[in-house]
Amino acid sequence: MKQVILLRYGEIHLKGKNRGFFENILLENLRKSLADFSCKISRIAGRYLISDFSSQETRKIVEKCKKIFGFVSLSVAYEIETTLQNIEQISLEIMQDIESFAPDKQTFKVKTKRADKKFEMKSDELSAHIGELILQEFESFKVQMQNYDIELNIDIRENGKTYVFHEKIDCLGGMPVGSAGGGLLMLSGGIDSPVAGYMMAKRGLKLCAVHFHSYPYTSLQARDKVLELAEILADYTGGDIKVFLVPFTKIQEEIHQKCNDAYMINIMRRIMFRISERLCEKHNLQAVVTGENLGQVASQTIESLTNTNSVMKVMPVMRPLIAFDKLDIIKIAKEIDTYNTSILPYEDCCTVFLPDNPIIKPSIQNSIKQESFLDLENLINDAMENIETVKIKAKK
Repeated sequence: MKQVILLRYGEIHLKGKNRGFFENILLENLRKSLADFSCKISRIAGRYLISDFSSQETRKIVEKCKKIFGFVSLSVAYEIETTLQNIEQISLEIMQDIESFAPDKQTFKVKTKRADKKFEMKSDELSAHIGELILQEFESFKVQMQNYDIELNIDIRENGKTYVFHEKIDCLGGMPVGSAGGGLLMLSGGIDSPVAGYMMAKRGLKLCAVHFHSYPYTSLQARDKVLELAEILADYTGGDIKVFLVPFTKIQEEIHQKCNDAYMINIMRRIMFRISERLCEKHNLQAVVTGENLGQVASQTIESLTNTNSVMKVMPVMRPLIAFDKLDIIKIAKEIDTYNTSILPYEDCCTVFLPDNPIIKPSIQNSIKQESFLDLENLINDAMENIETVKIKAKK
């Protein structure tokens, strides 16, 4: 008998002939996430199995696995040789532990899956047999088929092993990171963009990030804040994220000096999108991701979004939060531990030279006219040539 961790995936089951592609990416992501642990990872009939690890690291391994997109649940289980005697023994031992450490749990159900049809008892027969043994052994427990406290699971596999467990721990679901290609997250220092990155990673997008800074108008703490957000996201996105730090000071100064104040944010966003698209092309990424939310600020009206989209030649712009309520975004930010970092009082470049009355319905024609006052190509080329690339790894 030994302790193992069983992991189950969800949506991948629907992928038909392509399922192997997704299974292999998920397996690789699992290996990357657990690279710092001494353990064995294998696959068994639509499940993944972690074994040969130190019991002292069980909780840490579980916490890592819970953050891997693609898994819907996991269980810490006991692996035994498939015999009726072994199943009886471990079932009683588990119930004994529950009686000792969780005396408030008093109702139970036994659920059996018998993938190995050679086993002498059918699923319902074995469940009834084990339930009867438990009732004979413990006065504190009673059977209850619905709204029960404990579900004792017996999973009899074709490999001669049986896995017995009583707890299913929810994971994040989604699709394996990397299975949907790569995207560039426009990462500010606010609440929305990290959540947008998390949402797209959950659909299988491998993320890089771009951050536009305006030092010395913005502080080094603002830069560090963004890198900290990237580090938190890296825990969900396959273990590392490249962050492209784009110097934006000269561009903003030029816009401030030569363009209509009302169009400052609009022109700034249009240039950011152009640079982001070039980064996508340079690094073989397939989409730009933003945390934009319809109607939240002046740059996020239908007209403003249409305006900034118009500068994109090839790349789609993914806006996973476009219809979210702000409270919903904050809720997710707190759940993924980015919120407290996002609200630190270090401003990003979007707060520099803010106009009093930014235009909320900018026309594309007027935006092009404002841009004609700038040496646009040289400004973008200069910013591209001075990008700093930082590779961020997930926290251990």
